[in-house]
Amino acid sequence: MKVAFATQDQQRVDAHFGWAKHLAVYEIEATGYKFVQDFGFGEDLAEDGNEDKLAPKLEAIGDCAIVYVAAIGGSAAARVVAHKIHPVKVTSPEPIMDILDKLQVVLQGTPPPWLRKALAKGQERNHDFDTDDEEVKP
Repeated sequence: MKVAFATQDQQRVDAHFGWAKHLAVYEIEATGYKFVQDFGFGEDLAEDGNEDKLAPKLEAIGDCAIVYVAAIGGSAAARVVAHKIHPVKVTSPEPIMDILDKLQVVLQGTPPPWLRKALAKGQERNHDFDTDDEEVKP
C-alpha cells in the first residue's frame, strides 16, 4: 500500500495539506517499507481559497491509500476522501520514519477496519457471482 506524507522539511509530517511544499510517498507492507517518490510543489501555496492548487496534489497521490497531514480543510478532506484516500491528522509534527515504523507494526497484527479498507485500495474486487446465459427480464 502507498502512503503519502504532507511535509515542509521532507522529514516530518508538519504541513497543512493545501500548503505542503512536499508530499513524500512510501510503499509499506507488514515486512517493511521503502521510499517511492517526493512530489514537490511551488511556492504559491498561501491560504487563499484557491482550490485549484489541490488538483496536482490529488493527482500526485492518487494511488495512495492514506495521506498523513498536520491539518486539512473540510473541502480538501472531502476531495481526498472522494479519491478513496484516507486522511490522517497528526496532533503535532511527527517524524515520517516513526509513523512508518508504527504503521508497520499495526500491519503485522490485526489492522483496524479503516486501515483494512485502505489496504484494499487498488486491489481488484472478487465477486463470486455465478454467470448464467439466462436472459433476465424486467
